[in-house]
Amino acid sequence: MFDVLIIGGGVSGMSCALVLGSAQHKAFAIDKKIGILTHQKASSLQEALFNNAYGIPVGKLGSELLTESVAQLHNLYPHVIQLPEEKVIKVEGVVGNFTITTNKNSYHSKIIVIGIGAGNPFAIEGLDQFVMPHQKVIAEKNRIQLKNEDHKVTEGVFVTGTLAGWRSQLTIAAGSGAAVATDILTLWNNGVHVQIHDSIKK
Repeated sequence: MFDVLIIGGGVSGMSCALVLGSAQHKAFAIDKKIGILTHQKASSLQEALFNNAYGIPVGKLGSELLTESVAQLHNLYPHVIQLPEEKVIKVEGVVGNFTITTNKNSYHSKIIVIGIGAGNPFAIEGLDQFVMPHQKVIAEKNRIQLKNEDHKVTEGVFVTGTLAGWRSQLTIAAGSGAAVATDILTLWNNGVHVQIHDSIKK
């Protein structure tokens, strides 16, 4: 049983995993089991080139970021379990006891984070009732999002990045994933708001 399982290894999913992983020494997070399904083949980063993203070197390829983020998560926070090359096909259950079925395995988690792209059709059975047209993309692109309020779809289900209704910008997606991570950490901390920062003073 995972305490949280993140679906998607793109910008928002990896950002969420990095922030959750970085809370490993906090008393409220030290015993939490965190997982991420790092399927990246459909990520829009595969063809991306970055010249205008804060903190990203000019000319950086999205495909490089995908590889580097997986390595960064593994090297810094190896307790976050990475599940590569699996695609989620079904989600069922309720908060505290979700079953996530992939093309290879089945997992259980108390909380899930959906961080896949906004492509149509939406391919995860069990969340269909939350699908709606994307509100910040021109209609001709035929993109979708999941209905949510401040990233929360329903109890125990969060959505990040473009699928949460945000525009397709790397820094927006990364911020969305980090925001969800801090919301989950706040839940674990009994509602006391949490931010996780490293500092050269420590």
